[in-house]
Amino acid sequence: MVVTGAGSGIGQAVAQAALAAGYAVVLAGRREAELLAAADGHPLSMVVPTDVTDEAQVEALFHRAVERFGRVDVLFNNAGTFGPAQSVDQISLADWNATVAVNLTGSMLCAAAAIRTMKKQHPQGGRIINNGSISAHSPRPNSAAYTITKHAITGLTKSIELDGRAFGISCGQIDIGNTATSIMSTLDVATGALQANGELLVEPTFPVADAARTVLFMADLPASATIGQLVITAAGMPFIGRG
Repeated sequence: MVVTGAGSGIGQAVAQAALAAGYAVVLAGRREAELLAAADGHPLSMVVPTDVTDEAQVEALFHRAVERFGRVDVLFNNAGTFGPAQSVDQISLADWNATVAVNLTGSMLCAAAAIRTMKKQHPQGGRIINNGSISAHSPRPNSAAYTITKHAITGLTKSIELDGRAFGISCGQIDIGNTATSIMSTLDVATGALQANGELLVEPTFPVADAARTVLFMADLPASATIGQLVITAAGMPFIGRG
């Protein structure tokens, strides 16, 4: 399994859960020290510092994964950034491009490299799990760049699932809301996150380990089954009925 954004948050939790479950895991991300800490010397782990916006680095990531473990059965396409907390008229072009580069182009580059690898494994193929967001369904205030990229991830997921069928490659998406990770502090969910009506509301969160278990559930499915899109949120968070 290749996990991007594996140095922290959901990526770290998924990488560690996968290692505990017996997967060989390639941990990718920009910060080597965080990746090494997440891997914790596990014999089935390999750390590959990678900037997912750099095509050459992404290609090297998958080359090294195959060189070490022989094949890639699962990609958890997770690396992402929340980007500027602004409405669309306030976003600078530089901040827009930076958000799109990580959340969308980076996901595309990783998926493309994974697919090229998995095609060579046909008929076994492989599975790609894209980390979307509940923002792929409904935005928060002042999250235009993030929300738009996550809507685009849904299109990427469906396109991969369609085009990968002939090669035994499936693709699904997990849309997660309010895991207890560091990104939640940037949204002030613990002290009062901005709501659509202008109010501030303390929002519930749920343990990141439960999100990781859900990703592994998707990864562990037999090749004869796939989950196209799965939504998991903190119970009672303001998602259903936003507005």
